[in-house]
Amino acid sequence: MGEHAVTIARVAEKQWHAVADDRVVGRGDASRRPDGRIFVSIDAWHCAVFDRLADAMLADLPGPLYTLVDEADLDVTSHWGRAGFTTRRREWEYLVPTDPRVTGLDSVPPPPGVTMVAVGEAEEDPLRTLDQAIRDEVEATVGWQEMPAEVSPRPDGVTLLDPSKYAAAAQSDDYVGLVRLAPVTRQPRIGLIAVRSDHHRRGIARALLAQVLGSLHRSGIETASAEVNESNAAAMALFEGVGARRASSNLELVLR
Repeated sequence: MGEHAVTIARVAEKQWHAVADDRVVGRGDASRRPDGRIFVSIDAWHCAVFDRLADAMLADLPGPLYTLVDEADLDVTSHWGRAGFTTRRREWEYLVPTDPRVTGLDSVPPPPGVTMVAVGEAEEDPLRTLDQAIRDEVEATVGWQEMPAEVSPRPDGVTLLDPSKYAAAAQSDDYVGLVRLAPVTRQPRIGLIAVRSDHHRRGIARALLAQVLGSLHRSGIETASAEVNESNAAAMALFEGVGARRASSNLELVLR
């Protein structure tokens, strides 16, 4: 395909098309994440079309810009590299066994005074209170952009869309830890596991993991997946400590 035959058009506020011979031969999209960052993506078969779309999008959008790529996809990674993007961080995808005989979580009780609330049984108000408290703690330290990438847009001010996807750890009338489980067919995804900072080092995260993985195993599910920022040593140790193995990795790229 000759580069001269391709026309780039911005067809919507956050969408671009590459057109040749009245056919769409490439698409570019931009989306603003809940933390305010703009992520871009391009779907094109030909390098020249990718480059033309990238040039148009970068000219139209304010920086910094971000994108996510499968680290094993060297072609796409190199395309973004030509556009000036560099690696900001790596996120490992783990495959996590659910069998307690493998994880060693069959005899992991919650800490004294803490009870586990199963997925789908958490009360909405205390769950939202905990979710906001954890987000405030993260923003005050490393920043939410260092957490696993979240792709679901949210209405302003709403940080927890579906309480039925959460399990929780409760102490008295408060929730002090949570885990979010996306019910993907055959291999559910652990999207987030977090404990309030004043309850760290009590074994709550491990107890939450025991609760969720045990429930999945009883449902006949053998593995779950989880994504962990490679700079989060505690989370990596938690998952690797129950026999999880690295299956793949994603790179978050940035153009500043």
